[in-house]
Amino acid sequence: MSHRTDTNGDCGDARSDTSSIGRRTFLRSGAAAAGGLSLAGCMSGGGGDDDGYEMTIISSPAGFDDQAFNDNALEGLEDAADEWDIEINQVEETNQGNYAERQADAAEAGPDLIVLVADQHTDPLEENAPEYSDVNWMLINNVVDEPNVSGWIEMNHEMSFLAGVGAGTLTQEEIEHEGSSTNPDENIVGFVGGEEIPLIEAFEVSYIQGVEWVDDSIEVLTGYGGSFSDPSGVNDQAVSQIDSGADIVWHAAAAAGEGAFQAADDNDRFAIGVDSDQSVAFDSYQDVILGSAIKALNEATYEVAGAVVNDEWDSVQGEQNLSTEQGGIDWVTGQAFDGDMPDSLDQNIQDAKDAISNGEIDFECGPTGC
Repeated sequence: MSHRTDTNGDCGDARSDTSSIGRRTFLRSGAAAAGGLSLAGCMSGGGGDDDGYEMTIISSPAGFDDQAFNDNALEGLEDAADEWDIEINQVEETNQGNYAERQADAAEAGPDLIVLVADQHTDPLEENAPEYSDVNWMLINNVVDEPNVSGWIEMNHEMSFLAGVGAGTLTQEEIEHEGSSTNPDENIVGFVGGEEIPLIEAFEVSYIQGVEWVDDSIEVLTGYGGSFSDPSGVNDQAVSQIDSGADIVWHAAAAAGEGAFQAADDNDRFAIGVDSDQSVAFDSYQDVILGSAIKALNEATYEVAGAVVNDEWDSVQGEQNLSTEQGGIDWVTGQAFDGDMPDSLDQNIQDAKDAISNGEIDFECGPTGC
């Protein structure tokens, strides 16, 4: 267990965008684009409040510096701080048993917004949201039916499906880069999850569906590393899968996913990233990261922060979605492979996105479980 609190000053340095999704352009269910928020340079808080705004973000069990889920959510707040006078309080808590206390502690300080990264915050928020009704809450990966909660459901099954389409397509192609290669004669791919929980099991099932949508004869090897923060277990699983013939491995393991990239790099194979463009986040492994299945969580946190600043809470209250149809879920090719991928990849990814948007895919799992 770790617990860390950091404070970033107002108008912090701009962060590099780890997503290919256009800045402030995606649409969500029942609301306008994030770009519809009125933008301004860094200034004092709205409503004549010269003290600006305070916003707190509490991590998932993976913690910050995961180069994925948590960092993507934090990036959106940092972008908002570049636009408005916002002070960010960063609370890392990797023991979910402490979430009720952490949420209450944060609320007692009276911030304008508390962002909770991950579904594990849901149960304690059901008690804390009504208890601290004067605080705005953003919950990621679930919804709590309270007027002061903005609940964001990420269509993780759609993202996982796109990862499967990418893997299923590329394992059939002859790809060579900096000593790594695919083996199109065998058509075997892998999946390594972090902890074996319903959310990640749903990632696995939807990934397999995406692979089989390309070609149901492709074999998919699966395993779990047992952690979202320790890469060693993920590495062991990925190495085992590569030894068994997998030439591409996708991970859903947050910071521990680095173990999959290490396995691909050490064994001359390839990997696929999750949540953000991990060929940028883990640039030392860019030569083995063919692409990433991504979600615009940074856009969502930016939008909610902007709604608070502009006194537009009603526009984000209740259930909100990040989906393929609305541009919040996508695939991005790795930076070392941009422009060099076979045409089949772009075609299959676009066909899959169209099929998802048109309701033609019968998903076995939803965004948070099966």
